[in-house]
Amino acid sequence: MKHNKLQTNNLELIAATFEYICAELESPEKLASLLNTQVEPGWPPGEYDSNAQKFFHKCYKENGTSVVGWFVWYAITLPKNSIPSLLIGAGGYFGPPDKDGIVEIGFSIVPSQRQKGYATEIAKALVENAFNDNRVQKIIAHTTIHNKASCKVLEKSGFHYIFNKQESDSLLFERQKQ
Repeated sequence: MKHNKLQTNNLELIAATFEYICAELESPEKLASLLNTQVEPGWPPGEYDSNAQKFFHKCYKENGTSVVGWFVWYAITLPKNSIPSLLIGAGGYFGPPDKDGIVEIGFSIVPSQRQKGYATEIAKALVENAFNDNRVQKIIAHTTIHNKASCKVLEKSGFHYIFNKQESDSLLFERQKQ
C-alpha cells in the first residue's frame, strides 16, 4: 500500500496506524485530536464498533507499519467555508490481498451523516486504491439483505451480487479488476 491519505470530492481518508487505534480505544475525542478534526456524535459508527477496533488493534500490533493502509481508513469531511472538518466514518480492508489476490472492504458512516453519498465515496476510493496494487485482482464485500443502503453503495461502486448463503441473511458482492 503506497498511500496514507486518499481524497475524494468531499472527504479525506487517512490510513489508521497503531497510534490512531490506541487513541481511538481511549476515546473518540483523542482520535479526533490526533487527526486534527472534530468527531461527530455517534462514534464509532455501525459495525465499526469496539470489537472491530480491538481486532484492528491486534492486527496493527502483530504486523507493524507494513500493514498501514490494509485495514482501517478514517473518513473526514473536507472543511468548507466556515464549517470545520468532521470525522464521520470509517472504511477499509480486512487485510492485505490473499494468495488469490482478493481483498475485502467494509465501510460505516455515523447515523447523522448517512444518505449524503459519503459511503459511496469511501467505497470507490478504496476500490481504486486497492486496484492500484498489482497483487489485487478482486475485491469482495459482505452485507445483509436488510442493509439496503449498503447494497446500493456497492452497486454504485461497480460491485455485482454473487450469492446469498442459505443459512443466513449474508450477501456477497464482488468486483473484478478490469
